[in-house]
Amino acid sequence: MSELLDETLSIEIATRIKSNRKNCFDNASKAALTTEGAIYVQGFLAAPGAPYKPIEYSWIELNERIVDPTFPHLGFSAQDIHYFPAQRLSVKKLKAILEESKEDYPEDDPLPVYGNQPYEYYGDVMLGGKDYQNAYDLASAKCRELNLPKKPELN
Repeated sequence: MSELLDETLSIEIATRIKSNRKNCFDNASKAALTTEGAIYVQGFLAAPGAPYKPIEYSWIELNERIVDPTFPHLGFSAQDIHYFPAQRLSVKKLKAILEESKEDYPEDDPLPVYGNQPYEYYGDVMLGGKDYQNAYDLASAKCRELNLPKKPELN
């Protein structure tokens, strides 16, 4: 992936929006709605260690940089985490989806946002189309790479 995580801006925005560790989708939507020029992104995160599989995740992109308002809560260094985008939404589109969801499904959480049906099933996570499947497959391969057994050193 060509975009790099902007750690400093991620921490600044996380502090500004009072991000929490429990909901990356809410954190990313708040960040997108309050950051000029932001794009809301959903996809997958790959990192070494548990859970040893991709995590469905959300962040924002700003000037071709990844800004992750949940980053300060992850417990990883920036070089250990990898982002695989499946869907990008402009702030205008995100606002429209959130408003429509509140009207049509007031009891349900509007995030994460999925594309048009028909959905495809991937692993034990939620729904998405071919872009989600592709991002999931790439993130799965990265998780396997990051979690290969270490070969014992010979003395």
